[in-house]
Amino acid sequence: MLIITDATRILVDAATEFEGDEARRFVVGETVPTSRAETSAEPNAETSAFEANRPESSAEHLDATGCVITPGLVNAHHHLLQTAFRTLPGTRGVPMHVWLPTMAAAYAAVGIDPESAGVAARAGVAEGLLSGVTTIADHHLNWPAGASVDDTVAIARSTADAARGLGARLAFVRGSARDDPEQAAASADAIARSLLPANAGGLSPDGLLQLAVGPAGVHSDSEATFRLLGEVAAAHGLRRRTQANEQVDVAIALEKYGRRPIALLEEWGWLADDVTVAHLCAVTDDEIALLAERGVTATHAPGCDLPMGWGIAPVAALRDAGITVGLGTSGGGSNDAGHLLADARLALQVAALIGPPLDARTVLGMATEGSATGLGRPELGHLRPGAAADLCVWDVSGVADAGVADPVAGLLWTNPGRRPKHVVVAGRVVVRDYELVGHDESELAADVAELLAARLR
Repeated sequence: MLIITDATRILVDAATEFEGDEARRFVVGETVPTSRAETSAEPNAETSAFEANRPESSAEHLDATGCVITPGLVNAHHHLLQTAFRTLPGTRGVPMHVWLPTMAAAYAAVGIDPESAGVAARAGVAEGLLSGVTTIADHHLNWPAGASVDDTVAIARSTADAARGLGARLAFVRGSARDDPEQAAASADAIARSLLPANAGGLSPDGLLQLAVGPAGVHSDSEATFRLLGEVAAAHGLRRRTQANEQVDVAIALEKYGRRPIALLEEWGWLADDVTVAHLCAVTDDEIALLAERGVTATHAPGCDLPMGWGIAPVAALRDAGITVGLGTSGGGSNDAGHLLADARLALQVAALIGPPLDARTVLGMATEGSATGLGRPELGHLRPGAAADLCVWDVSGVADAGVADPVAGLLWTNPGRRPKHVVVAGRVVVRDYELVGHDESELAADVAELLAARLR
Protein backbone atom coordinates (compact mmCIF):
# COMPACT_ATOMS: atom_id res chain seq x y z
CA MET A 1 0.00 0.00 0.00
CA LEU A 2 1.18 3.51 -0.84
CA ILE A 3 -0.01 6.66 0.92
CA ILE A 4 0.52 9.98 -0.86
CA THR A 5 -0.19 13.06 1.23
CA ASP A 6 -0.85 16.78 0.86
CA ALA A 7 -1.11 17.10 -2.93
CA THR A 8 -2.18 20.45 -4.35
CA ARG A 9 -4.35 18.78 -7.00
CA ILE A 10 -5.11 15.26 -8.23
CA LEU A 11 -6.00 14.85 -11.89
CA VAL A 12 -8.11 11.68 -11.90
CA ASP A 13 -8.85 12.01 -15.60
CA ALA A 14 -9.39 14.81 -18.10
CA ALA A 15 -12.77 15.61 -16.57
CA THR A 16 -12.26 14.88 -12.84
CA GLU A 17 -9.98 16.53 -10.29
CA PHE A 18 -9.57 16.52 -6.52
CA GLU A 19 -8.21 19.41 -4.52
CA GLY A 20 -8.30 20.70 -0.96
CA ASP A 21 -9.27 18.05 1.58
CA GLU A 22 -9.90 15.45 -1.16
CA ALA A 23 -6.28 15.71 -2.29
CA ARG A 24 -4.66 15.58 1.14
CA ARG A 25 -4.48 11.80 1.34
CA PHE A 26 -4.40 9.40 -1.61
CA VAL A 27 -3.99 5.69 -0.88
CA VAL A 28 -3.41 3.03 -3.52
CA GLY A 29 -2.42 -0.60 -3.81
CA GLU A 30 -1.30 -2.33 -6.99
CA THR A 31 -4.78 -1.66 -8.33
CA VAL A 32 -7.27 0.92 -7.20
CA PRO A 33 -10.46 -0.66 -5.77
CA THR A 34 -13.30 -1.19 -8.19
CA SER A 35 -15.72 1.16 -6.51
CA ARG A 36 -15.63 4.05 -4.10
CA ALA A 37 -18.01 2.01 -1.92
CA GLU A 38 -14.96 -0.05 -0.95
CA THR A 39 -13.38 2.92 0.80
CA SER A 40 -13.78 3.24 4.53
CA ALA A 41 -15.34 6.68 4.28
CA GLU A 42 -15.99 9.55 1.94
CA PRO A 43 -12.84 11.57 1.11
CA ASN A 44 -11.82 14.10 3.70
CA ALA A 45 -8.68 15.21 5.46
CA GLU A 46 -8.19 11.75 6.93
CA THR A 47 -9.12 9.40 4.08
CA SER A 48 -8.40 8.94 0.41
CA ALA A 49 -10.74 8.70 -2.53
CA PHE A 50 -9.29 5.25 -3.24
CA GLU A 51 -8.39 3.44 -0.04
CA ALA A 52 -6.42 0.20 -0.44
CA ASN A 53 -7.51 -2.80 1.57
CA ARG A 54 -4.20 -3.53 3.29
CA PRO A 55 -2.87 -2.75 6.76
CA GLU A 56 -1.54 0.78 7.02
CA SER A 57 1.41 -0.50 9.05
CA SER A 58 2.87 -1.89 5.81
CA ALA A 59 2.34 1.33 3.90
CA GLU A 60 4.98 3.29 1.99
CA HIS A 61 4.67 7.07 2.11
CA LEU A 62 5.25 9.83 -0.46
CA ASP A 63 5.07 13.52 0.37
CA ALA A 64 3.26 15.45 -2.38
CA THR A 65 3.35 18.88 -0.77
CA GLY A 66 3.25 21.50 -3.52
CA CYS A 67 2.63 18.81 -6.13
CA VAL A 68 0.05 17.75 -8.70
CA ILE A 69 -0.72 14.05 -9.11
CA THR A 70 -1.64 12.75 -12.56
CA PRO A 71 -2.10 9.31 -14.10
CA GLY A 72 1.09 7.83 -15.53
CA LEU A 73 1.74 8.98 -19.08
CA VAL A 74 1.33 6.45 -21.90
CA ASN A 75 3.70 6.86 -24.84
CA ALA A 76 1.66 5.31 -27.64
CA HIS A 77 4.40 5.33 -30.30
CA HIS A 78 8.14 4.91 -29.77
CA HIS A 79 11.03 3.14 -31.48
CA LEU A 80 13.26 2.26 -28.52
CA LEU A 81 16.15 0.98 -30.63
CA GLN A 82 16.62 4.52 -31.95
CA THR A 83 17.56 5.69 -28.44
CA ALA A 84 21.11 4.68 -29.35
CA PHE A 85 21.02 6.59 -32.67
CA ARG A 86 20.14 10.21 -31.94
CA THR A 87 21.26 13.40 -33.75
CA LEU A 88 23.09 11.39 -36.39
CA PRO A 89 24.61 13.47 -39.20
CA GLY A 90 22.42 13.35 -42.26
CA THR A 91 19.17 12.68 -40.40
CA ARG A 92 17.91 16.24 -39.93
CA GLY A 93 16.24 18.38 -42.55
CA VAL A 94 16.34 15.61 -45.13
CA PRO A 95 13.55 13.78 -46.99
CA MET A 96 12.53 10.30 -45.86
CA HIS A 97 14.23 8.61 -48.83
CA VAL A 98 17.53 10.00 -47.48
CA TRP A 99 16.71 9.51 -43.79
CA LEU A 100 15.83 5.81 -44.07
CA PRO A 101 19.11 4.57 -45.59
CA THR A 102 21.13 6.80 -43.26
CA MET A 103 19.47 5.19 -40.25
CA ALA A 104 19.80 1.73 -41.79
CA ALA A 105 23.54 2.24 -42.28
CA ALA A 106 23.90 3.23 -38.63
CA TYR A 107 22.02 0.13 -37.49
CA ALA A 108 24.19 -2.07 -39.69
CA ALA A 109 27.39 -0.51 -38.38
CA VAL A 110 26.45 -1.19 -34.76
CA GLY A 111 24.46 -4.36 -35.27
CA ILE A 112 20.97 -5.26 -34.08
CA ASP A 113 20.99 -8.12 -31.60
CA PRO A 114 19.71 -8.83 -28.08
CA GLU A 115 22.52 -6.87 -26.47
CA SER A 116 22.12 -3.69 -28.52
CA ALA A 117 18.33 -3.87 -28.33
CA GLY A 118 18.45 -4.32 -24.56
CA VAL A 119 20.94 -1.54 -23.95
CA ALA A 120 18.97 0.92 -26.09
CA ALA A 121 15.69 -0.14 -24.53
CA ARG A 122 16.96 0.29 -20.97
CA ALA A 123 18.07 3.82 -21.72
CA GLY A 124 14.85 4.65 -23.56
CA VAL A 125 12.55 3.20 -20.91
CA ALA A 126 14.53 4.91 -18.15
CA GLU A 127 14.27 8.21 -20.00
CA GLY A 128 10.53 7.66 -20.21
CA LEU A 129 10.12 6.84 -16.52
CA LEU A 130 12.17 9.86 -15.50
CA SER A 131 9.84 12.05 -17.58
CA GLY A 132 6.62 10.44 -16.31
CA VAL A 133 6.01 7.73 -18.91
CA THR A 134 4.82 4.56 -17.18
CA THR A 135 3.84 2.66 -20.37
CA ILE A 136 5.72 2.66 -23.69
CA ALA A 137 4.55 1.17 -26.99
CA ASP A 138 7.73 0.14 -28.80
CA HIS A 139 7.12 -0.27 -32.54
CA HIS A 140 10.20 -2.39 -33.30
CA LEU A 141 10.69 -2.25 -37.05
CA ASN A 142 14.33 -3.15 -37.62
CA TRP A 143 15.72 -6.67 -37.52
CA PRO A 144 19.14 -8.03 -38.51
CA ALA A 145 19.50 -9.33 -42.04
CA GLY A 146 19.13 -13.08 -42.15
CA ALA A 147 17.85 -13.30 -38.59
CA SER A 148 16.24 -16.58 -37.61
CA VAL A 149 12.93 -16.73 -35.81
CA ASP A 150 14.82 -17.56 -32.62
CA ASP A 151 17.01 -14.48 -33.13
CA THR A 152 13.95 -12.25 -33.31
CA VAL A 153 12.45 -13.84 -30.21
CA ALA A 154 15.69 -13.13 -28.34
CA ILE A 155 15.61 -9.46 -29.40
CA ALA A 156 12.00 -9.12 -28.30
CA ARG A 157 12.72 -10.83 -24.99
CA SER A 158 15.72 -8.58 -24.34
CA THR A 159 13.58 -5.49 -24.90
CA ALA A 160 10.82 -6.83 -22.66
CA ASP A 161 13.31 -7.74 -19.93
CA ALA A 162 14.78 -4.23 -20.07
CA ALA A 163 11.40 -2.64 -19.38
CA ARG A 164 10.45 -5.14 -16.70
CA GLY A 165 13.78 -4.68 -14.94
CA LEU A 166 13.08 -0.97 -14.59
CA GLY A 167 9.49 -1.54 -13.46
CA ALA A 168 7.81 -0.03 -16.53
CA ARG A 169 4.99 -1.33 -18.69
CA LEU A 170 5.86 -2.21 -22.29
CA ALA A 171 3.72 -2.83 -25.35
CA PHE A 172 6.14 -4.56 -27.71
CA VAL A 173 5.03 -4.29 -31.34
CA ARG A 174 6.56 -6.87 -33.67
CA GLY A 175 6.95 -4.54 -36.60
CA SER A 176 8.07 -5.00 -40.17
CA ALA A 177 9.82 -2.77 -42.67
CA ARG A 178 10.27 -4.58 -45.99
CA ASP A 179 10.56 -7.93 -44.18
CA ASP A 180 9.62 -11.13 -45.95
CA PRO A 181 5.90 -11.50 -45.13
CA GLU A 182 6.01 -15.16 -44.09
CA GLN A 183 9.15 -14.67 -42.00
CA ALA A 184 7.62 -11.65 -40.26
CA ALA A 185 4.48 -13.64 -39.46
CA ALA A 186 6.46 -16.64 -38.21
CA SER A 187 8.51 -14.34 -35.99
CA ALA A 188 5.42 -12.62 -34.59
CA ASP A 189 3.81 -15.98 -33.85
CA ALA A 190 6.95 -17.24 -32.11
CA ILE A 191 7.30 -14.06 -30.04
CA ALA A 192 3.71 -14.38 -28.85
CA ARG A 193 4.16 -18.06 -27.97
CA SER A 194 7.50 -17.50 -26.24
CA LEU A 195 6.88 -14.33 -24.24
CA LEU A 196 3.29 -14.87 -23.06
CA PRO A 197 1.31 -17.80 -21.67
CA ALA A 198 -1.12 -19.59 -23.96
CA ASN A 199 -4.41 -17.80 -24.48
CA ALA A 200 -3.07 -14.66 -22.78
CA GLY A 201 -4.87 -12.32 -25.16
CA GLY A 202 -1.70 -10.39 -25.81
CA LEU A 203 -1.11 -9.40 -22.17
CA SER A 204 1.02 -10.86 -19.38
CA PRO A 205 -0.82 -11.78 -16.17
CA ASP A 206 0.74 -8.84 -14.30
CA GLY A 207 -0.04 -6.38 -17.09
CA LEU A 208 3.59 -5.29 -17.52
CA LEU A 209 4.05 -6.78 -21.00
CA GLN A 210 1.72 -6.50 -23.96
CA LEU A 211 2.37 -7.73 -27.49
CA ALA A 212 1.07 -6.35 -30.78
CA VAL A 213 1.95 -6.48 -34.48
CA GLY A 214 2.53 -3.64 -36.89
CA PRO A 215 3.94 -3.17 -40.40
CA ALA A 216 5.71 0.17 -40.86
CA GLY A 217 3.20 1.23 -43.49
CA VAL A 218 1.94 0.66 -47.01
CA HIS A 219 5.00 2.51 -48.32
CA SER A 220 7.29 -0.30 -47.17
CA ASP A 221 5.20 -3.43 -46.57
CA SER A 222 3.08 -5.45 -48.95
CA GLU A 223 -0.52 -6.55 -48.71
CA ALA A 224 0.77 -10.03 -47.83
CA THR A 225 2.62 -8.67 -44.79
CA PHE A 226 -0.45 -6.85 -43.55
CA ARG A 227 -2.69 -9.86 -44.05
CA LEU A 228 -0.32 -12.44 -42.51
CA LEU A 229 0.46 -10.28 -39.47
CA GLY A 230 -3.27 -9.70 -39.15
CA GLU A 231 -3.78 -13.46 -39.00
CA VAL A 232 -1.20 -13.75 -36.21
CA ALA A 233 -2.96 -10.96 -34.33
CA ALA A 234 -6.31 -12.75 -34.64
CA ALA A 235 -4.82 -16.07 -33.50
CA HIS A 236 -3.26 -14.59 -30.37
CA GLY A 237 -5.64 -11.74 -29.55
CA LEU A 238 -3.06 -9.04 -30.31
CA ARG A 239 -3.69 -5.40 -31.17
CA ARG A 240 -2.59 -4.08 -34.57
CA ARG A 241 -0.65 -0.87 -35.19
CA THR A 242 0.78 0.87 -38.24
CA GLN A 243 1.79 4.27 -39.60
CA ALA A 244 0.09 6.25 -42.36
CA ASN A 245 -0.21 9.61 -44.08
CA GLU A 246 3.10 11.15 -43.10
CA GLN A 247 2.82 12.89 -46.50
CA VAL A 248 5.75 11.06 -48.06
CA ASP A 249 4.00 7.70 -47.83
CA VAL A 250 0.96 9.20 -49.56
CA ALA A 251 3.16 10.03 -52.54
CA ILE A 252 4.75 6.57 -52.52
CA ALA A 253 1.39 4.81 -52.28
CA LEU A 254 -0.03 6.85 -55.15
CA GLU A 255 2.99 6.11 -57.30
CA LYS A 256 3.12 2.41 -56.42
CA TYR A 257 -0.56 1.50 -56.19
CA GLY A 258 -2.50 4.48 -57.52
CA ARG A 259 -4.24 4.56 -54.13
CA ARG A 260 -3.81 6.56 -50.93
CA PRO A 261 -2.67 4.73 -47.76
CA ILE A 262 -6.04 4.80 -45.98
CA ALA A 263 -7.76 3.25 -49.01
CA LEU A 264 -5.13 0.51 -49.09
CA LEU A 265 -5.49 -0.18 -45.36
CA GLU A 266 -9.24 -0.52 -45.90
CA GLU A 267 -8.73 -2.90 -48.80
CA TRP A 268 -6.16 -4.94 -46.87
CA GLY A 269 -8.38 -5.39 -43.80
CA TRP A 270 -6.50 -2.97 -41.55
CA LEU A 271 -9.20 -0.47 -40.65
CA ALA A 272 -10.93 -1.86 -37.55
CA ASP A 273 -11.41 -1.15 -33.87
CA ASP A 274 -8.28 -3.14 -32.91
CA VAL A 275 -6.06 -0.93 -35.11
CA THR A 276 -4.17 2.22 -34.14
CA VAL A 277 -2.62 4.40 -36.85
CA ALA A 278 0.22 6.79 -36.03
CA HIS A 279 0.91 10.19 -37.63
CA LEU A 280 -2.08 10.87 -39.95
CA CYS A 281 -0.71 14.26 -40.98
CA ALA A 282 -2.14 14.36 -44.51
CA VAL A 283 -5.69 13.05 -44.19
CA THR A 284 -8.79 14.19 -46.04
CA ASP A 285 -12.23 14.71 -44.54
CA ASP A 286 -13.45 11.54 -46.26
CA GLU A 287 -10.54 9.56 -44.82
CA ILE A 288 -11.24 10.88 -41.33
CA ALA A 289 -14.88 9.84 -41.69
CA LEU A 290 -13.82 6.34 -42.78
CA LEU A 291 -11.40 5.96 -39.89
CA ALA A 292 -14.13 7.00 -37.48
CA GLU A 293 -16.66 4.63 -39.03
CA ARG A 294 -14.25 1.70 -38.68
CA GLY A 295 -13.43 2.51 -35.03
CA VAL A 296 -9.72 3.09 -35.67
CA THR A 297 -7.76 4.97 -33.00
CA ALA A 298 -4.99 7.46 -33.82
CA THR A 299 -1.64 8.53 -32.40
CA HIS A 300 -0.38 12.10 -32.74
CA ALA A 301 3.42 12.43 -32.86
CA PRO A 302 4.22 16.15 -33.25
CA GLY A 303 7.74 15.84 -31.84
CA CYS A 304 8.61 13.67 -34.82
CA ASP A 305 6.36 15.00 -37.56
CA LEU A 306 7.19 18.69 -37.22
CA PRO A 307 11.00 18.56 -37.27
CA MET A 308 10.95 15.98 -40.06
CA GLY A 309 8.62 18.19 -42.12
CA TRP A 310 5.91 15.55 -42.33
CA GLY A 311 3.11 17.87 -41.26
CA ILE A 312 0.69 18.20 -38.35
CA ALA A 313 -2.13 15.79 -37.65
CA PRO A 314 -5.52 17.56 -37.54
CA VAL A 315 -6.18 16.45 -33.98
CA ALA A 316 -9.31 18.53 -33.42
CA ALA A 317 -10.89 17.22 -36.63
CA LEU A 318 -10.05 13.64 -35.71
CA ARG A 319 -11.52 14.06 -32.25
CA ASP A 320 -14.62 15.85 -33.57
CA ALA A 321 -15.24 12.85 -35.82
CA GLY A 322 -15.23 10.60 -32.75
CA ILE A 323 -11.72 9.17 -33.18
CA THR A 324 -9.78 8.57 -29.97
CA VAL A 325 -6.36 10.22 -30.28
CA GLY A 326 -3.32 9.26 -28.22
CA LEU A 327 0.13 10.80 -28.10
CA GLY A 328 3.55 9.39 -28.93
CA THR A 329 7.10 10.61 -29.27
CA SER A 330 8.26 8.30 -32.06
CA GLY A 331 11.94 7.36 -31.87
CA GLY A 332 15.27 9.02 -31.30
CA GLY A 333 16.07 9.00 -35.00
CA SER A 334 13.39 11.59 -35.70
CA ASN A 335 12.60 13.19 -32.35
CA ASP A 336 15.77 12.76 -30.25
CA ALA A 337 13.77 12.82 -27.01
CA GLY A 338 11.38 10.43 -25.32
CA HIS A 339 9.81 13.18 -23.20
CA LEU A 340 6.08 12.79 -23.79
CA LEU A 341 5.07 15.77 -21.65
CA ALA A 342 7.29 18.02 -23.77
CA ASP A 343 5.55 16.72 -26.88
CA ALA A 344 2.18 17.32 -25.22
CA ARG A 345 3.25 20.94 -24.82
CA LEU A 346 4.23 21.02 -28.48
CA ALA A 347 0.83 19.59 -29.42
CA LEU A 348 -0.79 22.51 -27.59
CA GLN A 349 1.42 25.03 -29.33
CA VAL A 350 0.86 23.82 -32.89
CA ALA A 351 -2.82 22.83 -32.73
CA ALA A 352 -4.03 26.23 -33.92
CA LEU A 353 -1.95 25.89 -37.11
CA ILE A 354 -4.17 23.07 -38.34
CA GLY A 355 -7.51 23.73 -36.61
CA PRO A 356 -9.02 25.09 -33.42
CA PRO A 357 -6.72 25.22 -30.39
CA LEU A 358 -6.66 22.42 -27.84
CA ASP A 359 -6.74 22.91 -24.08
CA ALA A 360 -4.23 21.41 -21.65
CA ARG A 361 -6.62 18.89 -20.11
CA THR A 362 -7.55 17.55 -23.52
CA VAL A 363 -3.92 17.01 -24.43
CA LEU A 364 -3.12 15.47 -21.03
CA GLY A 365 -6.05 13.16 -21.70
CA MET A 366 -4.49 12.22 -25.02
CA ALA A 367 -1.16 11.48 -23.32
CA THR A 368 -2.86 9.24 -20.77
CA GLU A 369 -6.26 7.70 -21.43
CA GLY A 370 -6.25 8.40 -25.17
CA SER A 371 -3.03 6.46 -25.64
CA ALA A 372 -4.23 3.69 -23.31
CA THR A 373 -7.46 3.31 -25.30
CA GLY A 374 -5.43 2.78 -28.46
CA LEU A 375 -3.61 -0.04 -26.68
CA GLY A 376 -6.89 -1.59 -25.61
CA ARG A 377 -5.95 -0.99 -21.95
CA PRO A 378 -8.97 0.47 -20.10
CA GLU A 379 -7.18 0.16 -16.76
CA LEU A 380 -4.42 2.59 -17.76
CA GLY A 381 -4.30 6.36 -18.20
CA HIS A 382 -6.64 7.40 -15.37
CA LEU A 383 -7.03 7.17 -11.58
CA ARG A 384 -10.68 6.19 -11.37
CA PRO A 385 -11.69 3.16 -9.27
CA GLY A 386 -10.49 0.01 -11.03
CA ALA A 387 -7.44 1.67 -12.54
CA ALA A 388 -3.98 0.19 -12.44
CA ALA A 389 -2.06 2.28 -9.94
CA ASP A 390 0.26 4.13 -12.34
CA LEU A 391 0.78 7.77 -11.44
CA CYS A 392 3.16 10.71 -11.40
CA VAL A 393 3.77 13.35 -8.75
CA TRP A 394 4.82 16.69 -10.26
CA ASP A 395 6.30 19.47 -8.10
CA VAL A 396 4.72 22.79 -9.09
CA SER A 397 6.13 24.88 -6.23
CA GLY A 398 9.23 26.29 -7.92
CA VAL A 399 9.83 29.60 -9.67
CA ALA A 400 9.11 28.04 -13.07
CA ASP A 401 5.52 27.66 -11.88
CA ALA A 402 5.30 30.94 -9.99
CA GLY A 403 2.16 32.91 -10.74
CA VAL A 404 0.37 29.94 -12.32
CA ALA A 405 -3.37 30.19 -11.76
CA ASP A 406 -4.15 26.68 -13.04
CA PRO A 407 -1.55 24.11 -11.91
CA VAL A 408 -2.92 21.39 -14.21
CA ALA A 409 -2.65 23.57 -17.32
CA GLY A 410 0.70 24.74 -16.01
CA LEU A 411 2.06 21.20 -16.26
CA LEU A 412 2.16 21.77 -20.02
CA TRP A 413 2.41 25.51 -20.51
CA THR A 414 5.21 26.23 -18.05
CA ASN A 415 8.56 24.65 -17.19
CA PRO A 416 9.42 22.92 -20.49
CA GLY A 417 11.22 19.64 -19.91
CA ARG A 418 9.90 19.23 -16.38
CA ARG A 419 10.39 15.88 -14.71
CA PRO A 420 8.13 14.27 -12.11
CA LYS A 421 9.35 14.08 -8.53
CA HIS A 422 7.93 10.59 -8.05
CA VAL A 423 6.63 7.93 -10.45
CA VAL A 424 4.57 4.88 -9.46
CA VAL A 425 3.84 1.81 -11.60
CA ALA A 426 1.42 -0.87 -10.36
CA GLY A 427 1.56 0.68 -6.92
CA ARG A 428 5.36 0.49 -6.74
CA VAL A 429 7.59 3.56 -6.63
CA VAL A 430 10.02 3.39 -9.57
CA VAL A 431 11.20 7.02 -9.45
CA ARG A 432 11.65 8.71 -6.10
CA ASP A 433 12.91 12.28 -5.67
CA TYR A 434 13.75 12.49 -9.39
CA GLU A 435 15.92 9.37 -9.38
CA LEU A 436 15.33 5.82 -10.58
CA VAL A 437 14.78 3.37 -7.74
CA GLY A 438 17.40 0.64 -7.84
CA HIS A 439 19.15 1.90 -10.97
CA ASP A 440 21.77 4.50 -11.76
CA GLU A 441 20.79 6.76 -14.65
CA SER A 442 24.41 7.55 -15.47
CA GLU A 443 25.28 3.87 -15.69
CA LEU A 444 22.46 3.24 -18.18
CA ALA A 445 23.74 6.12 -20.32
CA ALA A 446 27.29 4.82 -20.04
CA ASP A 447 26.16 1.39 -21.24
CA VAL A 448 24.95 2.97 -24.49
CA ALA A 449 28.19 4.90 -24.94
CA GLU A 450 30.30 1.81 -24.27
CA LEU A 451 28.31 -0.33 -26.69
CA LEU A 452 28.65 2.22 -29.48
CA ALA A 453 32.35 2.74 -28.81
CA ALA A 454 33.07 -0.99 -28.83
CA ARG A 455 31.18 -1.68 -32.02
CA LEU A 456 32.26 1.35 -34.04
CA ARG A 457 35.99 0.92 -33.58
